[in-house]
Amino acid sequence: MDAIVGKKHKKRKVRKERIEIIDGLRGLSVVLMVIHHLLYNCAAFLGAPWWLFTNPVFDVLHYTFAGLFIFLSGVSSRFSRSNIKRGLIVIAVAMVISAVTFFMEMPIWFGILHLLGFLMLIYGLTGKAFNLIPGKVAPFIYIPLIVAGAIVVESVSLTSGHLWIRNLLAVLGWSQPGAVNAALLPWQPGFVFVSYDYFPFLPWIFVFLLGTWAGAYIRDRKLPDWFYRMKPPVFPKIGRKALIIYILHQPVLYGLVMGIKFIIS
Repeated sequence: MDAIVGKKHKKRKVRKERIEIIDGLRGLSVVLMVIHHLLYNCAAFLGAPWWLFTNPVFDVLHYTFAGLFIFLSGVSSRFSRSNIKRGLIVIAVAMVISAVTFFMEMPIWFGILHLLGFLMLIYGLTGKAFNLIPGKVAPFIYIPLIVAGAIVVESVSLTSGHLWIRNLLAVLGWSQPGAVNAALLPWQPGFVFVSYDYFPFLPWIFVFLLGTWAGAYIRDRKLPDWFYRMKPPVFPKIGRKALIIYILHQPVLYGLVMGIKFIIS
C-alpha cells in the first residue's frame, strides 16, 4: 500500500515539474519579439531602412513566432489552476501597457497581451465546453478555422458609422479605414483604431484553442519521453520571465534608441 501511495506521490511531483522545451520555445519567441521591436524603433526613430523591419522573411517569422507564443499560452491553460485569475492579471497588465504606450505616441490598444488575457478569461469561463470536443476531432476543426478566419478578415471589409462598433470590429479582426490620429482616445470622435502591436481575435483565437488541445496531451504525458527530458540552454529561463520582459522591453528599447538619437543628433 505504501509503495502505491509513493508512486502516486512521485507521479504528481513529476507533473508539477516545468517542461523545459515549452519554456524554451516561449523564450525563443520572446527574444525574436524583442529583436522585432528593436528593428522597428531603429527604423522609426533612427532612420534605419524600413526593409530591416518589414521584409518577406521577417514578416513570416514575426507571425510564425507570435503564433507559437499564442499556441503555447493555450498549452499552458491546460496546466493553470485558474485561467480566470490568470486572464484578469494579464488584462490588467495590458491596460497599463496601453496607457504607457499612448503617452509614448505609439499606442497599443489591442496587442498580444490584450488578446491573451481575454482568451485566458474566455477559456476559464467556457473551457469545459471546448474540452468536450474529442481530441481526435479538435485539430480538424481548429486548423481550418485558423485559415478561414485569416481569409475572412482580409477579404471581407466591415465597418460602421458607430464608433464603438468600429472599435469592436477592429478587436475582432477587421481594421478600420481613416486617417490616424495617435492623440485621440478610443471613445473620442474621429478616433481610428490603430494599434502598434495588433493581434485581434481572428484568426488567433483558434491558434490558442489548438494549443489547449495539444496541452491536454502534454499534461497527460502522452508525448515521447524525450519531449519531457529535453533541456534547451538559456531560452527556458527567458521563457519563465516572458511577462516581465514583455512589460519592460519596449520602454527600455525606446529609451535606448532615443538616447542614441540624442547622442548622434
